[in-house]
Amino acid sequence: MAEKQIQIPKLGLGTNKVGGHNLFDNLKDENGYEVVRQALDDGIELLDTAYMYGKGRSEEIIGDVLQDYDRSKVIIATKAAQDPQNNMELNNSPEFLKQSVDDALKRLKTDYIDIFYIHFPDEKTPKYEAVAALNELKKSGKIKAIGVSNFSLDQIKEANRDGLVDVVEDNYSLVHRDAEKNLWPYLKAENIAFVPYFPLASGLLTGKYSMDAHDKFKNFSDEQFKNIIDALAEVKAIGEKHDATVAQTILAWYIANPMISTVIPGARLAKQVVANAGSLKVQLSDDEYKKIDSLFGEF
Repeated sequence: MAEKQIQIPKLGLGTNKVGGHNLFDNLKDENGYEVVRQALDDGIELLDTAYMYGKGRSEEIIGDVLQDYDRSKVIIATKAAQDPQNNMELNNSPEFLKQSVDDALKRLKTDYIDIFYIHFPDEKTPKYEAVAALNELKKSGKIKAIGVSNFSLDQIKEANRDGLVDVVEDNYSLVHRDAEKNLWPYLKAENIAFVPYFPLASGLLTGKYSMDAHDKFKNFSDEQFKNIIDALAEVKAIGEKHDATVAQTILAWYIANPMISTVIPGARLAKQVVANAGSLKVQLSDDEYKKIDSLFGEF
């Protein structure tokens, strides 16, 4: 099995709100620039982006900002799968992935990408062939690590047939914990890093919502939603002991979790980046960590 060298800092920045005009209303590029600069100024060294965040615009903004910083101190992760030449149909073919890396390098204004993910699986490409193509790019120095995102366990196993997958990114939070049973045992055995997206569950785990907001989160039953709101009240009490917000306390739990390689909360505004960076100062005790774990045990 190939030795996996990728070293990932415990906190990064998710950049779907940087240039992601196709995903969010009322985004301003100037705010996107400020968010990326704030992250790098605050010592957040990992930027997670994708072609689909603004159809390349997020990568362009990051590329512009990177020119003012030491590239060797920044970890850039990006993703591709949606084919702009074919109505955004998913494409994992070796030819498409190689072209996607070259296109991303131009937008990012750099000569290598630290982590390149296949953003979503297509239905026809053998996954080990897709990964083999990325491995050629790894050998040539265009990418440093190979990732897959939104893959089922069987698809991850197929992709990792030759032991070449370095990182898996998938939906995970304290209220969406399927990965713990479905993915983590295999990832641990294969020495594959895990990166959760939606760590704050689209804002639910920030503590800013009350029972009145259940309509926004219809995937939870009445009882589940009440349990989440009650649990967050206890998280707030834990956070207050550390002068931390609910969101910072939740992020600190992920940072302390040995199975999570990095956590990548997003931000629309620079002040949100500053708040997220504050989670690195929150040192949960073992008892606090276990308490938070048990509060969300049913998920």
